Amino acid sequence: MNLLEENVTGYCPSLTQYQRRITREVKIGDIAMGGNNPIRVQSMTTIDTMDTKGSVEQCIRMVESGCEYIRITAPSIKEAENLANIKAELRLRGYQVPLIADIHFTPNAAEMAARLVEKVRINPGNYADKKKFETIEYTDATYLQEIERIRERFIPLIKICKEYGTAMRIGTNHGSLSDRILSRYGDTPHGMVESALEFVRICEEFSYYDLVISMKASNTQVMVQAYRLLVERLKAEKLQPYPLHLGVTEAGEGEDGRIKSAVGIGTLLEDGLGDTVRVSLTEDPEFEAPVARMLIDRYTNRPGHKFIQPIEHYPIHPYQYFRRETKEVLQFGHHQVPRVIADFSQVEPLAMEDLKSIGHFYLPVPDKWNMNDLGSDFIYTGTHPAPFMLPNGLKEILDAPTWKEHTDRKNTYPLYSAEEFMNEVELNHELIFVRANYEAMNEAFYSKVKANTQVVLILFTRNEHSMAALRRLMVYLIQHEVKAPVIFERGYAEMPEEQLQLHASTDVGGLLIDGLGDGVFIRTNQRTFHDKKSQLAYLKICNQLGFGILQAARTRMSKTEYISCPSCGRTLFDLQETTAMIRRRTDHLKGIKIGIMGCIVNGPGEMADADYGYVGVGKDKIALYRGQNVVKKSVHSDFAVNELIELIKEDGKWTDPESVEV
Repeated sequence: MNLLEENVTGYCPSLTQYQRRITREVKIGDIAMGGNNPIRVQSMTTIDTMDTKGSVEQCIRMVESGCEYIRITAPSIKEAENLANIKAELRLRGYQVPLIADIHFTPNAAEMAARLVEKVRINPGNYADKKKFETIEYTDATYLQEIERIRERFIPLIKICKEYGTAMRIGTNHGSLSDRILSRYGDTPHGMVESALEFVRICEEFSYYDLVISMKASNTQVMVQAYRLLVERLKAEKLQPYPLHLGVTEAGEGEDGRIKSAVGIGTLLEDGLGDTVRVSLTEDPEFEAPVARMLIDRYTNRPGHKFIQPIEHYPIHPYQYFRRETKEVLQFGHHQVPRVIADFSQVEPLAMEDLKSIGHFYLPVPDKWNMNDLGSDFIYTGTHPAPFMLPNGLKEILDAPTWKEHTDRKNTYPLYSAEEFMNEVELNHELIFVRANYEAMNEAFYSKVKANTQVVLILFTRNEHSMAALRRLMVYLIQHEVKAPVIFERGYAEMPEEQLQLHASTDVGGLLIDGLGDGVFIRTNQRTFHDKKSQLAYLKICNQLGFGILQAARTRMSKTEYISCPSCGRTLFDLQETTAMIRRRTDHLKGIKIGIMGCIVNGPGEMADADYGYVGVGKDKIALYRGQNVVKKSVHSDFAVNELIELIKEDGKWTDPESVEV
């Protein structure tokens, strides 16, 4: 490795060659984490902790699905005490899986659990603080007094953990930072990191090092920035290199939950960060472990890849989002939202109804087109121009030789290979695409791109280590002051749909998180299709995936976002059923974010990014939020969804489904 690259960032061993960060080893029961151990998989039960039999049965299903650690909520001392019964029954049945007690607000429950299970998780935002959403002015002296108060409350747990050999996770959540942290550091990655380090410093004062740390958020940009900053701060303060627990808080369900998890977790895994993974889906917990395993397995035996030149100076701010500066070329770059391109180059013959797969619908009777929220911006048809007029919301890209022979060059745009581009003399169209990879990167290419302000670059790579390769290409462009917009092209060989979602979300989402890229182009060129129907079905998957990645990376909001917790023993209603019901009623509301939380612990804090919140506060009782402010405190669950919709209507953000759906 180039020695200059060693200092390129304070958080990442290498930006071009996969190297896992070296951490302390922490023993959790018989399964160690960090050090030279593999990246571990974990999940959390959803059964009431007082239901011993139900909890045990669910734990067994989780272990059999691949869980190596199991977390169980202990909201009060009675649940903490019952962890002993759950553990005893599991051991009786032959399951040695380490158990982790999840603690919020109740230090006495943590102290009890630390005597019974292998690990406790505490949230520094609410372990010794009560959240009242107040802004407090602190002097340095009064702030130190608060730290001393926390220290005295926290020391007993440290001593118990040391005595019993119990590990601890200090788990910061973006949405549940204390009023004290928010007042001094704001709702920032810096505040998240400081929230954890206050507790870490106290642990080290007592020579207690069996720690794991997490920086979880539902906002993937904030999450990635916080983990990176944490690693740098640990090094800067000469604290121990503790293992990291990776997770996106309240990722949601189905495709969206998997994409969002991969954008956040995958980006950090690419940087060599992470020692255990929990994917938080609003589904039964046994479905989480296989997803985590698919993310991890990509790094277990990283395939050989061509050398990627080291990045000696990374021109991207790793702890704050800034979009790369570009010039605007028609619909690309500058303040334009990132675009989605669909690959129709292998669809023959192309018919009007085929565009339904990418969100454009032809209605024969009124003879008009309609488009939904996931309507692609461009289609690439290669050498086979569309035999009909495309809808106004859709533009066509042709290979340059075909475009030159086409009768309509006004409403279509040429795609040049890098070689064709360098040899072309007449480049006078208002928008041209140039497809390039590592081999094209030289001074002559940079100069010609800068001289032709109508160029949009489509970057691709054949490297298995694709995110790092594309990141290297982006650094070349930035270093040479090339400000052309960039589309990221990725094609994938045969793999299951779920794996495709995870790989693409990591490869492209990680770049978008860093402010790189102006569009997504997921290709079909590495797939084989038995018939047109399967081909169009795959195009639909790719199109939805493109929009999903942009939304998960927070760069283009094109559909309703649901920030829903994965459920646990604290949940006060059927979270999966309720989430599905709310989605059915509201999924046409473009760009609205709705938080669906099973209890007040995961309430206003965890849905910090949501426009509206639906939070369980008691049996059949729901609190409705506008942002972080409760507006209806105790609505019966039979009426709560209708009340939520009325709240959205009051704010003028409601549209009837018929006006946008086809």
